[in-house]
Amino acid sequence: MTPEARLTEAGQSRTVPRKVKLLIFSQALNNFTVGFVLIYLTAYLLEVGSLNALQAGTILGVETVVVIVAGIPMGVLSDRTGRRKFLILGNSFVPVTLIIFSLTSDFAWLLFGGILLGAAEASALGSWNAIIADQTRLANRDPAFSLSFIVSNVFLSGGFALPLAIPALQSALGLSPLAIHSDVLLVLAIASFSVPVFVWLLLRNYVETKRIEAKGESKRELRLLLKFSGLNGIIGLGAGLIIPLLGSWFLYKFAVPDTYSGPFLALSNITIAFAAVASPRLSKRYGLFNSILMTAGSSTFFMFSMALVPNVFLAGGVYLVRASLMNMAAPLLDSYLMGIVHPSQRGLGSAISAIVWRLPNSVTTFIGGYILWLGLTTGNHFLYDLPWLLASGLYVLGIGLLYLNFRHVKPTG
Repeated sequence: MTPEARLTEAGQSRTVPRKVKLLIFSQALNNFTVGFVLIYLTAYLLEVGSLNALQAGTILGVETVVVIVAGIPMGVLSDRTGRRKFLILGNSFVPVTLIIFSLTSDFAWLLFGGILLGAAEASALGSWNAIIADQTRLANRDPAFSLSFIVSNVFLSGGFALPLAIPALQSALGLSPLAIHSDVLLVLAIASFSVPVFVWLLLRNYVETKRIEAKGESKRELRLLLKFSGLNGIIGLGAGLIIPLLGSWFLYKFAVPDTYSGPFLALSNITIAFAAVASPRLSKRYGLFNSILMTAGSSTFFMFSMALVPNVFLAGGVYLVRASLMNMAAPLLDSYLMGIVHPSQRGLGSAISAIVWRLPNSVTTFIGGYILWLGLTTGNHFLYDLPWLLASGLYVLGIGLLYLNFRHVKPTG
């Protein structure tokens, strides 16, 4: 019996190495923090008038530009000089960013905080997937990436839900909502200083995969990576129009503040996380690539439906289904990518993939923010639906081209 055949549905997560599990859980606090920061920037600060949707989209867009500019150089350096140090560096930027967000709501400083957050992501993105892939094999890589996806989304959900506690904290401490939000960010900043220390302790004996020059077969794999990333970037182009601005969309279209949109996004991410439990099972039954097409393709119908929903409750239900289906594909995409890239180039491969996704995503996040802001200022409610319609068309195009170009390409390592 092959190693893959021994991965039963009930025991797949037990095949993930213990050190990989600990590494995945080491990021839980930062995942929680990012969830709260996103709802803080895209909903709460809009609610109190410190930002508008265009400014929120600009902060998120600039953060992505930093990832794009710095990601590939850091990915190359991580392959050549060591992935561990870049993961630790990325984790070290997070608490500094939180301190800035806790001290001011001035747009210029928030923009600078977005730049630092982009530097944190750029430092880590070239190393995270590569380190997981280096410590797994084809037999247990899908469960490892699924566990990573589940943990990140569960704790991201906790951050989204944190606004639920704000009224109680305000009542107990006698502080204003803005002061409570700021204090929460400061507490999270202090706690986040422990994360890079834990990662250093956990990976102090990690053996790096040495970088080799790409020749022959590895050059072919690099070409596949660039093509795969480019086509996946079309999907990112669509996602950027509305997904990062979901809190703003709920506020503008249905007048839902962050104390409600935050918990909804939390529920959404928990649903997404547990939906990903099925990802390795689908991969085992239908094949890795076929499972990506099935989940991503079927989610597009529900994305289109978001433009047609008449009330917030139906919108919430449709979005939960869409998000669950689309994000079941996310860990499988990571696993597939790491299987078609040479092990010595996984840091670069991870960086290129993330950047090619984020480049169009950052552009359309700005465009999506502008469309929502235009809808608010002109009173044209169709503009609230337009980002969903445009995103659906781009998803259909991207998924179709992935099928045409990669249906015969199998992971090898």
